Amino acid sequence: MMHGKDIFDRLKAGGPIRLNDPGYSKINEVVNHTIRLSQQLNTATDTDQIRKYLSEIIGMTIDETTIIFSPFYTNFGRFIQIGKNVFINHACSFLDMGGITIEDEVLIGPKVNLITENHPLDPNDRSALITKPIIVRRKAWIGAGATILPGVTIGENAVVAAGAVVSKDVPANTVVGGVPAKEIKHIG
Repeated sequence: MMHGKDIFDRLKAGGPIRLNDPGYSKINEVVNHTIRLSQQLNTATDTDQIRKYLSEIIGMTIDETTIIFSPFYTNFGRFIQIGKNVFINHACSFLDMGGITIEDEVLIGPKVNLITENHPLDPNDRSALITKPIIVRRKAWIGAGATILPGVTIGENAVVAAGAVVSKDVPANTVVGGVPAKEIKHIG
């Protein structure tokens, strides 16, 4: 364990976090706060309200040019960053304890999963949490039902086909698809 560092710093650093960690209660506090606000977000009656509640969850103001449709799911929320002119469609799930960065002009289709969290293979340590960030660069497009796994960067202008499972970085200006996702073609 990295002594002297706050549990949130350690989460972002990616080392294992175990349920018996003395700082784990701080994670639960954030999760409970997010659950309460998520109820309001998912019963909001317009995109301005959705943006307001999600801004409270993530702790930063989401630009008015960004549109998010509900329902929207996150288990933590504090480590999400969303740029300008972003569109996030219905029923997306962001598990962000490892950090999720969505740059400007990104399009995210319905039912997309961004998962920054994993667990050790060792069954005796499986409840530990291991995190790696996800970065979605400018003007990328993630198609409906795609899943982006921990540690992946989606390059600028890249396209992830609907239903793809992405376990490796996607270069800029590239289309990927399939399970696991593989390069289909280069754009431009």
